[in-house]
Amino acid sequence: MRNLTTLQPRFAAFVAAALVAAAFAPRAGVAQTARPPYQLSVFAKSQDGYSQPDSIVQVGASVVVGFQNHVAKDGTDGKSSTLVQYSLSGRVERTWSVPGHNDGLRVINGDQLWSVQNEDANPNLVIIDLQTGRPTLYSFPPTPHGGGYDDIVQAKNGDVFLTASNPNLDSSGHNVFPALVRARVNARHGSIDLTTVMLGNATSVDLPSGKQVTLNLTDPDSMTIDPRGIITFTSQQDGLLIFVRNPLTTAQQVASLNLTSGGAMTTVDDTQFVPDGAAFMLFADVSGDTVYRLDTQLLGFEPGTPYSTSDTAGIVAVLNVDNGVLTTVASGFQSTRGMTFVVPVDSDGD
Repeated sequence: MRNLTTLQPRFAAFVAAALVAAAFAPRAGVAQTARPPYQLSVFAKSQDGYSQPDSIVQVGASVVVGFQNHVAKDGTDGKSSTLVQYSLSGRVERTWSVPGHNDGLRVINGDQLWSVQNEDANPNLVIIDLQTGRPTLYSFPPTPHGGGYDDIVQAKNGDVFLTASNPNLDSSGHNVFPALVRARVNARHGSIDLTTVMLGNATSVDLPSGKQVTLNLTDPDSMTIDPRGIITFTSQQDGLLIFVRNPLTTAQQVASLNLTSGGAMTTVDDTQFVPDGAAFMLFADVSGDTVYRLDTQLLGFEPGTPYSTSDTAGIVAVLNVDNGVLTTVASGFQSTRGMTFVVPVDSDGD
């Protein structure tokens, strides 16, 4: 979701992993590496005044990164996150301060940047006019699930959806509250109106087996739209990827995919599908205070292919949506989080 006025030159193809690793500081004796034909470089690092990069979104010929600044996830410490807009070469263009712990960014209707804060409780939404840079703060009604809201997507019909994060669980440990909601701005009252799309204990079709299962989504998290227009989101600590087709219609369908790496369940923070024309990937290592760039040579990124980041494994991986298996392409990071693919555009946004 980023764009370039002019693309930076890519590294020579099939760089040896040892040479790639030498360019990066080791993490507890483990170097950050990318497997050929992928090449890794640093796009941006935390600076004085902002730290902990997470969400990333492309805004025309630039990108915006949300820095969480060690703010409490429920916003109770009264501190603020920093949104930093970069050129596609990594130059800082402008910044905004938003109240609370940022954990979701999305461009809506092409001219608004939506920033959602406080995924654990007391959520708020800041909408920034991208032409003027003016932010407007909106409040949410009391959350039925007791937590906050995490990420944002806009469907092809213009509807905006949020994941309902950090839910309370019933006495049996089940989430019987909303996991996915539709959001509409109530400008008159300065608030957000919400409609439940699915509950945390919804019935789903397990993709590999085709069998019906009852979900228990304890950690709805990052979102995207797949190439078919289907809402896709992670339930992070459950190691699940959820697909919702035709939301809020009589034809609504839910499917799920268990995620594994090396034969074991793996938590995934973000999953993104390669768009047509993608030039490179950006992803954040929140604990490493670094935003990385990942390139691949020869044929480039294959459109429609899903890639995922793992907060616990510290990897970037290709995801097989037939069986949920993650194949690592870059590793050695502390906690990989937000990611996006950059599609080049000219300075006019075309």
